[in-house]
Amino acid sequence: MKIPLLDLKAQLNLIEKEVKEAVNEVIDSTRYIMGPKVEALESEIAAYSGAKYGTGVSSGTDALLVSLMALSIKPGDLVITTPFSFFATAGVIARLNAKPVFVDIDPDTYNISPDALKQWFETHAEESHRVKAIIPVHLYGQCANMDPICELADAHGIPIVEDAAQAIGAEYPSQSDPKKAGSMGALGCFSFFPSKNLGCIGDGGMVVTNNPQLNDKLKMLRNHGAKPKYYHAMIGGNFRLDPIQAAVLLVKLPHLDQWHTMRQQNAAYYDENLKDLDVKTPLVVCERNHHIYNQYVISVPENRDGLRQFLADNNVSTEIYYPVSFHMQACFSELGYREGDFPNSEYAARHTIALPVYPELTREMQDYVVDKIREGLRYNA
Repeated sequence: MKIPLLDLKAQLNLIEKEVKEAVNEVIDSTRYIMGPKVEALESEIAAYSGAKYGTGVSSGTDALLVSLMALSIKPGDLVITTPFSFFATAGVIARLNAKPVFVDIDPDTYNISPDALKQWFETHAEESHRVKAIIPVHLYGQCANMDPICELADAHGIPIVEDAAQAIGAEYPSQSDPKKAGSMGALGCFSFFPSKNLGCIGDGGMVVTNNPQLNDKLKMLRNHGAKPKYYHAMIGGNFRLDPIQAAVLLVKLPHLDQWHTMRQQNAAYYDENLKDLDVKTPLVVCERNHHIYNQYVISVPENRDGLRQFLADNNVSTEIYYPVSFHMQACFSELGYREGDFPNSEYAARHTIALPVYPELTREMQDYVVDKIREGLRYNA
C-alpha cells in the first residue's frame, strides 16, 4: 500500500467539474486581473473568518509582507515572533530590514509561548519601545494562546499580525467569546498554497482586518501603492490575487468545514490508535473542533529520522515541519542567537514528524500507517 502525505487528486475528483467550469468562466470573461471573483472571495473569506474586510494577495508570504508594510514597519524596528514556523514568518521581517526577535514555543502546542513573550518584555524593558509588531503563528491548524498575547500587546500598544497560514477556520475559545483565526489581531494572514486545507491551484493568500484604514492601505499596497490608477501615494508592490485562483477557492470554500471535520476524525483515530506507542500525539488544548489539522504532527523521543526512513521504505510519506529553527538558519546568524537559546523549538525540530491526515484518507490506510509506525519503532529501538 502507498500512502501519500497529501492526495490533491482525490480532492479534485470530487469537484473537478465545478473547478473547470469556474476557471473557464474567468477565461471567457477576459477579466484576468482582479475583478468580481476576487471581490467575492474577499467578502466570503472575511465573513467566514469573523472579520469585516478581506484583501486578496498573491501568496501567504505576501500577505505577511504587505501586512507589515501596512503597519509601516521600517529598518531597525523589532518584530517579535516564534523561531519555529515556515520561513516566510521571519523572512518578511528581514526583507523590510527590520529585526526579527524570537521567543520560544510551548513544548506541547508548538505555538509561541505567552510566558516566554512576557519574560522577554520583562528582561528587555529598554528595548520594548522598538517593538512595532508581534506575529504569533497558529501552527499546524491550532490557534496560539491569544488572550495573554493580546493582553501583553495591548499593554505595550503593539499591533498583532496573525500568521494563520495553516489555520483558516480554526477557533480560539477566548474568554470573551470564541474567535476565528485571523480575527483577533490588527491583521490576519492566510495562505492558499495547494497543500493548505483551503488551497488553490497555484499561489494565493488573503489578509483580513476589522480596521477600515488598514484595509484601504492594504488594497493600495498590493497594487504598487496606487489610488487612483497611476497616482502613487506610497510604494507598494504587485501582490494581487489572480482571479482564476479566486474562482477555484470559491468552489472549494463551501466544502471547507466538511474537510475540517474529516481531518479531525482522522486525527482522533490516530490519537486512539497511537496512544500505546512511544510517540507523543498532538495536544488538543480545548475541543478537537478548534483544531483544523492542516498537519498531524507527532513527536518521536528517539531516532525520528530512522522512523521516517522506515516509513518511506514502506511507502508511507511523511514530512518534517520544520527541521531547522530560525535562530539556527545561516541567514540569521548575524542576529547573534546560539544553539540552546530556544530549547523547545530545537527539540521540536529534532523530534517531530507529520503524518498523512488529509480528508480522503481511509481507515485502512490509517491502520497501515499505524502498523508501520509500530514496526518502525521496534526496528529502530
